[in-house]
Amino acid sequence: MSDTAASAPSTAASASTARTGTAAATASTVSTVSATSARGRGARIALRSVRVLLALFFAVASAGPKLVAHSSAADTFAEMGWGNAGMYAIGVLELAGAVALLIPALQSVAATALSALMVGAFVVQLTYFDGEHAATPLVLMVPLLFIAWAGRGHNEELLRLARRGRA
Repeated sequence: MSDTAASAPSTAASASTARTGTAAATASTVSTVSATSARGRGARIALRSVRVLLALFFAVASAGPKLVAHSSAADTFAEMGWGNAGMYAIGVLELAGAVALLIPALQSVAATALSALMVGAFVVQLTYFDGEHAATPLVLMVPLLFIAWAGRGHNEELLRLARRGRA
């Protein structure tokens, strides 16, 4: 009987330690999840900020002069032999990409399309302008490709919507 009595406090102490250990593990897990979700939230905010800044750049600084036929853009396209049609086409593509960057379901597709446009801009800078500003499209491609990669999950959603619309 004394063996049972002696083991009862030991069992109670084990159960108490197990509960304390479980509570500590739970608190540790909650702390880790909170830190991870805080980092995830910060990353989402940073990515959204980069998307907005790039959208502003492409809409205002890049597409704007082309769409209003500013002399700087018109002269450049005339020098290349592309004329106003080429200037307006590129301007519309940049503006469409800028708007699509702001739509979560389209962000990855928009970033990929704008990256392809930047490859073309890089080639144009090398061939027509002796590489004078060739680094600019490459610099813009870095965040665009990151946005395309980060938003790749939306591509499945977009495909599902496209297939449903076709059916």
